Amino acid sequence: MITPRCKTNTFQYPNYAARAVFIFFLCLLALSGQTASAQTPQSSPTPQTVLDPNQSERSDKLTGGHILTAEFEPNQPDIRITLNVPSFRLTLWQKGKEVKSYFVGVGMKEHPLYIGDREANAIIWNPDWIPPSSDWVMEIKSVSPGEVIKASDPRNPLGKLKIPLGDSYLIHQAGKSTDLGNLVSHGCVRMLRPELYDLAEKIIAARNAPVSPKRIAAAKRNSRMLVVRLEAPVPVDINYDTLVVEERVLHIYPDVYGRGTNRTARLRAKLQSLNVDVSKLDDKTMKRMLSKVTRHTQFVVNTSSIEHGTPLEDGQVAPLIPKRKTPPKLRKMPA
Repeated sequence: MITPRCKTNTFQYPNYAARAVFIFFLCLLALSGQTASAQTPQSSPTPQTVLDPNQSERSDKLTGGHILTAEFEPNQPDIRITLNVPSFRLTLWQKGKEVKSYFVGVGMKEHPLYIGDREANAIIWNPDWIPPSSDWVMEIKSVSPGEVIKASDPRNPLGKLKIPLGDSYLIHQAGKSTDLGNLVSHGCVRMLRPELYDLAEKIIAARNAPVSPKRIAAAKRNSRMLVVRLEAPVPVDINYDTLVVEERVLHIYPDVYGRGTNRTARLRAKLQSLNVDVSKLDDKTMKRMLSKVTRHTQFVVNTSSIEHGTPLEDGQVAPLIPKRKTPPKLRKMPA
């Protein structure tokens, strides 16, 4: 009989009982490692990670009925970005206070913007565009999936700057002012160039990112790519709330993605959750309130009017995107 030539293990299990003891101690070691890891101090969750994605960041439930505002502080890294899709309003917060809000365009109903928590890890001037292998790209005859389209190429839809949010979601430049308040992109957020520059430069100043104003100015003038990595990501909370009570004022926004959020039962429940007396508010009145909202307008009414039973009389229809004030044309005086 030929004896196999194989090495024997230097460690021998004497019997099954000993083997069981050995495995038991291995399990104890594994558990102790897990316990140590769990006890390692963790950074406290940022506010947006505990928010309901169907709850606006401006809701009285989260702000206590008053939104604090503040001037922007350079070198103060405690910043985050929020966006409520139905209101088309993106806000930069610093130390829990509103620094600035911007109106935006968002993804089309067929290509909706992701709802939930994202992170911004970089800011990129003059970004390339690489068309994805998607059906909508196949319909564009002038581009091919996987093609690298430079910033100077008119086929590049990203404009001068993008802020990646992960998984191909972006904040990038709008093509025109009418993008604001509309469903215009394939899952991205669009901002006008001056406001996008402003947001990007505030992020860089808050985080003291390693890029000089001179390099940023040069990137605005030329088409060479400039990538600025953020040492720590900026939290971005994207939510979907069509029924928002903000500082005791109810805003009913359009249900732009058709999620069935503007219903009388939800409206009544939202108001009751904020201790608004709805005893004088019947279903017929709520239906009329909801029906006043159109694709580009909101219905706005003070909660005191709801409690007095006069929401239709006191409320008003307002545009989603306020009209920009243009300076008056001054008549030239003769010399």
